[in-house]
Amino acid sequence: MKVVILCGGQGTRIRGVADDLPKPMIPVGGYPILWHIMSGYAAAGFKDFVLCLGYKSHVIKDFFLNYNTRVADFSIDLASQAVSYEKTSPQIDWRVTLAETGQNTLTGSRLKRIQRYIGDDENFMLTYGDGVSNIDLKALIGFHLQHNAVVTVSGVRPPGRFGEIDTDASGLVKEFNEKPQATGGRISGGFFVCNRRIFDCLDAGREDQVLEADPLQGLARDGKMAMYSHDGFWQCMDTYRDYVLLNDMYDKGNAPWPL
Repeated sequence: MKVVILCGGQGTRIRGVADDLPKPMIPVGGYPILWHIMSGYAAAGFKDFVLCLGYKSHVIKDFFLNYNTRVADFSIDLASQAVSYEKTSPQIDWRVTLAETGQNTLTGSRLKRIQRYIGDDENFMLTYGDGVSNIDLKALIGFHLQHNAVVTVSGVRPPGRFGEIDTDASGLVKEFNEKPQATGGRISGGFFVCNRRIFDCLDAGREDQVLEADPLQGLARDGKMAMYSHDGFWQCMDTYRDYVLLNDMYDKGNAPWPL
């Protein structure tokens, strides 16, 4: 099953962290967050990727074209130009299709532009290039197939932004949780499984179609969307605070997502 990743946005809310990089290439522990996302899929056995490129696409292309020279020690014989790599880097056996989907194209239109890379009867996975999770991908797929949905979305509880305080009737604190997972409603975690029928909901020749607007809202109204509940770890990288949090987890060896 292929994995489609939306990598073309400008990431305006996280400007100032790395203005010379597209958002999926902002590093967590020395590797782009895109690499972490892909590693999570690969750990579950899904290694065929289609990247929907746009803003600063050359940076993402350069990373994969020169992957070994970026992550591994190597020796070069300048006379013969022969290069030998030390096998100390993360070894990957992924197949990565890098598809130009337009500089200003919105999410639905980006997805439509990679339709030719998805087989006629295929389901495929879809996510964004800025969020990591320990979601059970095989259980997500099983849930999707069981419900025969056009799209299955992962429903997650957003991380709390502030400490949560629980008090008794007298005002004494019973429990204090530092930035807990929110206990309210769920939001989209951005880990989707899609049937190829989703392309029927997208218009060719447009660049302004937002996947999360009419296409997904229409499928929800028609009863063709399912939600898989995920109560484990999930974190997007929208802000500088998120960037610091994810790097701190990684640096301390506490990264909850698959590596």
